[in-house]
Amino acid sequence: MESVEQYRNQKVLVLGLAKSGMNAARLLHKLGAFVTVNDKKDFDNNPDAQELLSDGIKVITGGHPLSLLDEDFKVVVKNPGIPYTNPIVAGAIEKGIPVITEVELASQILSGELIGVTGTNGKTTTTTLISMMLNQRQNAGKAYVAGNIGVPASAVAQKAQATDTMVTELSSFMLCGIQTLHPHIAVLTNIYSTHLDYHGSRANYIKAKMRITMNQTADDYFVVNWDSEEWRGLSEQSKAQVVPFSRQDKTTTGAYEKDGNLYFKDELIMAAKDIKIPGDHNVENALAAIAVAKIEDVPTAGIVQVLKTFSGVRHRTQYVETYEGRQFYNDSKATNIVATEMALKGFDQPVVLLAGGLDRGNTFEKLAPALKDHVKTLIVFGETAQKMADAGKLAGIKDIEFSKNCETAVPTAWKLSAPGDVIMLSPACASWDQYPNFEIRGDRYIKAVEDLTGKAEEK
Repeated sequence: MESVEQYRNQKVLVLGLAKSGMNAARLLHKLGAFVTVNDKKDFDNNPDAQELLSDGIKVITGGHPLSLLDEDFKVVVKNPGIPYTNPIVAGAIEKGIPVITEVELASQILSGELIGVTGTNGKTTTTTLISMMLNQRQNAGKAYVAGNIGVPASAVAQKAQATDTMVTELSSFMLCGIQTLHPHIAVLTNIYSTHLDYHGSRANYIKAKMRITMNQTADDYFVVNWDSEEWRGLSEQSKAQVVPFSRQDKTTTGAYEKDGNLYFKDELIMAAKDIKIPGDHNVENALAAIAVAKIEDVPTAGIVQVLKTFSGVRHRTQYVETYEGRQFYNDSKATNIVATEMALKGFDQPVVLLAGGLDRGNTFEKLAPALKDHVKTLIVFGETAQKMADAGKLAGIKDIEFSKNCETAVPTAWKLSAPGDVIMLSPACASWDQYPNFEIRGDRYIKAVEDLTGKAEEK
């Protein structure tokens, strides 16, 4: 951990709790700041706030009073999910107070190397693969995952040594709140249209994503998906050395797939079919990870070992169980149409799909081709149930059932399935209409599968 004095005896506002806010508040307190934490949840139902108060940190709960802006805060550390239209955030910016996110704070104290991964889809799998590959090296140092993957970066940065690497998943929300964060290797997996309710436009969303490379220099690397003209064009904004990856054989200067094999430059790595996790999207994730691993001098044997044995990240096309000829998969992290489309394309077997969730105003006609090609039965739930059913009808699916939620959909899926089918939760929607987050949604699905089969999930 680097010695940082810039916060000592300075007033800092931490806006919003959860994991990032809790860890940011504790770190700032440790760095000698006068920390005020503000969270909208009332104190009596806010164990995080209660815990921080017992640690001697000032907490204000039950809302976001504008009077906070009358205090002389040096900086505001904002929960990534709080929009910039929030009155306190907007007011702080108007007053010229820097508004950052917890990953920026973490990068300031990190002694080791920083690798950042962003994109619409594939961030978590790519982040995990990179860390596993780096840990195949025999030299000193360890790779840690952090960030949007569910591990607060500020906690990891405090324990990482100078020889360690922090592989950090960076969401667009996080990247909006960085100033000096400087990854030695930055990865852009892809960019599709999502989170437009937060960013206001696709252009703003792309601008947020590209902040991952804004502080890079010619000594750094920008690993970018080469399969879209738009993404190739974005690489021109980076001052770093561009290392492309392509599943569609559009480059041979980085990592790519050709004739069913994966290469880095002119070196054969392995056959694509030998990757344990299914789907073309996971070939892309593997190629991105290969590019980073090769930059970091990971032996090819170590790369192959990871790709042949890694069975997937929890809630990301996660294999759960096989029961009476049916395979159950949990893809709760699929919170947009593209993610569900990619998951469906990973299977040749007929799919019984469980889908639906938060209504963000969009419809699902774009999902219809993938539904038509892969889905035999569609079970819908949540706020978008009718919209999802309409897409299923457009795709010509005859068996469409409505269910209360993803748990009640499991026994229905079982009744409508046959040996050889895949039963998959891949909602194409955020979870917040019925669940606090996608993890809890996925956990509830797994529990329903366990109740149905009488078999516990393998840990």
